[in-house]
Amino acid sequence: MKKTVVLITGANGQIGKVLTSALRSKYGYENVIATDLTEAKHNGPFEILDITDKARMKEIIKQYEVDHIYHLAAILSSNGERNIHLTWEVNLESYLSMLDLACELKIDRIFFPSTIGVYGPTTPRVNTPQNTSFVPSTVYGISKLAGELWNQYYRKRYGLDIRSIRYPGVISYQSIPSGGTTDFAVEMFFEALEKGHYECFLRSDTRLPMVYMPDVIEGTLKLMSADKSDVSIACGYNLASFSLTPEELFYEIKKHIPDFTISYFPDQRQQIADSWSESIDDSLARKDWGWSPAYNMEQMVVDMIGHIKP
Repeated sequence: MKKTVVLITGANGQIGKVLTSALRSKYGYENVIATDLTEAKHNGPFEILDITDKARMKEIIKQYEVDHIYHLAAILSSNGERNIHLTWEVNLESYLSMLDLACELKIDRIFFPSTIGVYGPTTPRVNTPQNTSFVPSTVYGISKLAGELWNQYYRKRYGLDIRSIRYPGVISYQSIPSGGTTDFAVEMFFEALEKGHYECFLRSDTRLPMVYMPDVIEGTLKLMSADKSDVSIACGYNLASFSLTPEELFYEIKKHIPDFTISYFPDQRQQIADSWSESIDDSLARKDWGWSPAYNMEQMVVDMIGHIKP
């Protein structure tokens, strides 16, 4: 029986690094092909890939006889506003090329990460439902919402097995993210331990939904291994674990680092955050494939500090 071969784009990113390792533990190091714009340390096959290069993408898929694709490569919310045309090309046009290749080369399964950035000012901010009003305020959110709609189209018209999650803010110790609106929730830990002070780019009372990386990986793998009959939608599943404000996170960290201080200097990311949800209704993910996060905010803080502290 042929072993499952997995291709990951954006393997050097915040989620990509950790997911690549988890997939290699699951499928074997030689069966998970990591790709990104530049090479990084990976214990397994790695290929340089600009995802806007459809011919190169096809070459890699055929060379390794890929079965599953995890398409993580993207330009995130804050960075995306600096070059909207490039963001659209990277986040949406390259994904359409991948969907066409998936049909042509008979890819078994695709994972497309979406985001709470698909929501907007018309979306109910508290306990945001699975199906709601979508008027995203960034090109990142627009591109991801368009991707979700293309997922539905390709699933209905061509029968592609596409699965997706709307990730909230992702907190992790493995790397410091950049270009996102929820990055404060990671930066704060590193600054607390290295400098004892953090300058936050959002208001103290800005409440946003979050999830800890171990739950991100567990949830992603759980969705991708679920029976196809249990996956009722191809657009992104709502998913969340807990919500927090910068001030709440500060005081929770301060319990462990008493001399830690903070100041607030909101920048352009505040406007983006103000258009996003405060909390998420993820009941469909819980019902369809058993999403159940293990970490609350307090448990996450203890684990983060334990991994980062020298």
